[in-house]
Amino acid sequence: MSDSPVTIAYFYRVRWGAHDEFIDLFRRNHYPVLAEQVRTGRLLAVEAHRPRFHGAGEAAWTFLVTITYRDWAAVEEHSDAEIARRLFPDQARHRAEERRRFELVEAHWDAVLEPVALD
Repeated sequence: MSDSPVTIAYFYRVRWGAHDEFIDLFRRNHYPVLAEQVRTGRLLAVEAHRPRFHGAGEAAWTFLVTITYRDWAAVEEHSDAEIARRLFPDQARHRAEERRRFELVEAHWDAVLEPVALD
């Protein structure tokens, strides 16, 4: 099992009216770090989703990212900061934009997904 790919769903509930700004900041500042990790093989896939319609209830998410890691060891690696330093020469701007991205988040939770065989 530890050598199998691991998929984690990262749920965000973004403040009403700030969805486009959040996604723009995510694309500009966090996705390049994830894409670099796909390129190097730590990550196998990164997908993003948003609901087509408004959800109901407190637990509704407004942005979902699923990341499939190579294996559990890849989950435990922490190379994001080093990659961000390399990809974003203007570190002050990068930190400010990442801080702003998280200011727009009302709630955030992660779920490690376990495959279920249906056959």
